[in-house]
Amino acid sequence: HDRPFIEGRRPLQRVSHTPHLDQRPRKKSRKKLQVIICVLLVELFERFTFLGIVCNMILFCTVKLGYDNYLAATVNLCFIGASTLTPVLVGWFAEACLGRTKVLYVCAFLHFFGTAMLPVVAFPFEDFYIDSHHMTHQLESREQQILFYTGLLAAALGIGGIRAILCPMGAYNLQGYNQHQLLTFFNWFYWLVNLNSTVVFLGIAYIQQSVAKNLGFLIPFTSVLLALIAIHMMRSKLTYKPKKGGSLLTTLGVFLNSFKMCCLHYRYLSGQVTSWLDRAKENNGGQYSETHVENAKVLAKLFPLYGLQLLYRVCLTQIPSGYYIQTMSSNLHLKDHLLPIAAMNVISILPLLLLAPLMECVMTSLGHACATLSVLVAGLTELQRKSYPLVEQTLSGKLLQVSSMPCFQLAPQYILLGLAEALVTPACSLVSFQLTPSHIRGIALHFLTLSYGGGCFLGAFIIQLMYFLSGGSFYPSTLHDGNLETFFFLLATLMAVNTLAFWSVSYRYVDLSVQGKALTISPLTEKLLHYKACLRFYDTVDHTDSIL
Repeated sequence: HDRPFIEGRRPLQRVSHTPHLDQRPRKKSRKKLQVIICVLLVELFERFTFLGIVCNMILFCTVKLGYDNYLAATVNLCFIGASTLTPVLVGWFAEACLGRTKVLYVCAFLHFFGTAMLPVVAFPFEDFYIDSHHMTHQLESREQQILFYTGLLAAALGIGGIRAILCPMGAYNLQGYNQHQLLTFFNWFYWLVNLNSTVVFLGIAYIQQSVAKNLGFLIPFTSVLLALIAIHMMRSKLTYKPKKGGSLLTTLGVFLNSFKMCCLHYRYLSGQVTSWLDRAKENNGGQYSETHVENAKVLAKLFPLYGLQLLYRVCLTQIPSGYYIQTMSSNLHLKDHLLPIAAMNVISILPLLLLAPLMECVMTSLGHACATLSVLVAGLTELQRKSYPLVEQTLSGKLLQVSSMPCFQLAPQYILLGLAEALVTPACSLVSFQLTPSHIRGIALHFLTLSYGGGCFLGAFIIQLMYFLSGGSFYPSTLHDGNLETFFFLLATLMAVNTLAFWSVSYRYVDLSVQGKALTISPLTEKLLHYKACLRFYDTVDHTDSIL
């Protein structure tokens, strides 16, 4: 017993591991359940704040700030577009610069700050701040607009950080699912998102418009407090670490370097390649490895799908812009009750709530056709709406002249656009997920998000362009004095062409049985390719033979 230890050996101890083996799976499952609950809560609160800001922004801008319809619609679409694009930008900034934890705290503060600014603008100061001399402290128009846009910008950045770090699509662990399971997941995922939207549009819209008027902007402020509590509960466990496999900037760099090398090849160099993107490879004189270029080639196959989503998104943005203005200028009275304007959005959500659990196939082309038909019906309905006599209607304390046509006659265009969303959005997510290797799926979803956000900004640009080209006639401040139907007819024509173009390329995305495979390359092969690049640059390689 007194023998010394030999060669650093320690005495053996009998330890029972049975309790640890029993507790480890139970602890892991409990931790997983906590993470799932917190992610769902954060998703709920974030969507609650976002939709709470968006659902009545046009009414707030026109009635409170005195904006024309075209300018109010532009502000609303720019905020939606910025909130859609910021997750991509903030996600890159978190990975490349500051770190995910610090960015999360900064974005949480910006979200809090932004949603706190909006009640400052929306408060009826004349009712609350009266000094001893009975003087009303009311914000000047310039100060009001500065606070308003500062709040919107801060809220958009905060929303982007929360979506990018806490609620990315990769956090749901979809590896190993087959096509049927993935389609079922995306259908139910968007079903839950739109169920949340239904609650928001029915609840917040009514409070903002009828009960507390502009005080409804306090609701986003309250809900962000709940989101901050959820972040504090699981601040380290909620953060999702994406897989390494290149970045969005690297992929864009491949395209730019390929374009540069193609121009250089046309003027100075010789040699043929299979694809123009191969010019960016190091063995062809470019700056990027074989792996990065092949990943970019996989993503390039999806670009027609993403590009043709832009105009479809312009049609979809008519719900918070053109359709909203139509509804605002129609008769909202149902017997003795005044319906909130944003409640009409629920009609567009119903098709997705009813059809999403039943969708078992990809019918994106049909969805584009439904969007085209929706905008066409909107133009025809606008002609009918203008034929009704005008009546007086009070919205947020302001007396307006509106058409006596019941707002429910606008339901067909909302239903068609909701049907289009049920057919298109889950299918696009499925195609992006299935046709890319697992290590670049995040980049593919980023490009899809860029197309969604780009569609919002394109919609704002089209509104501005139509307004100035028509002298205000195609997007009037008073609908009875203009021709909003012409705007819808022009958009329907563009969307019809877009639908035909999408139908012509949709065959590329029919067969999803073969997923993209990750490209791996050995260090030796990389060196040989680099050696070949040096020889080819000086034109000392016989192009009929191959080094490898």
